[in-house]
Amino acid sequence: MAELTSQRIDKWLWAARFFKTRSLAQEAVELGRVKLNGERTKPSKEVKLSDKLEIHRAEDIYEVLVAGFNTQRGPASVAQLMYMETEDGQAKRLERAQMRKLAVEPALERHSKGRPTKREGRELRKLRGY
Repeated sequence: MAELTSQRIDKWLWAARFFKTRSLAQEAVELGRVKLNGERTKPSKEVKLSDKLEIHRAEDIYEVLVAGFNTQRGPASVAQLMYMETEDGQAKRLERAQMRKLAVEPALERHSKGRPTKREGRELRKLRGY
C-alpha cells in the first residue's frame, strides 16, 4: 500500500480522535470550528504534512501540526502520533483550563447541590413571609 501524503480533513480529524464520528468532524469543519492554516475550509479539503490546524472543541482550542496520516481510527496512542501540538497552543489551552477551574460559573455551583433541604425550604419561606 502506498504511503499517504494527504488526507481529507474530516477523515484526519476522526482518525486523530478529535471527534467521535466522521460526521461530527464534518459538521465542525462546516461550522468554522476547524481552521486550516488560519483559514476556514471545507470537509473535503486535503491536509498535508506540517499543515497547521486550529480545532475548537467545547471550551478547548487545540493548535496542532499534522505529523502523519492513518486510514483507520486506531487507539489513542496511535492517534497521538498523527499530530504535534504547538508549544504556544498547549500553553494557552492549559492556561484556559486553569482559569476555568479558578473562576467557576456561579449557576453551576448552585445547580450541583440539587433541591433545597427541608431546613433551607423553611428558611426561604420565612424570608418570603409565608
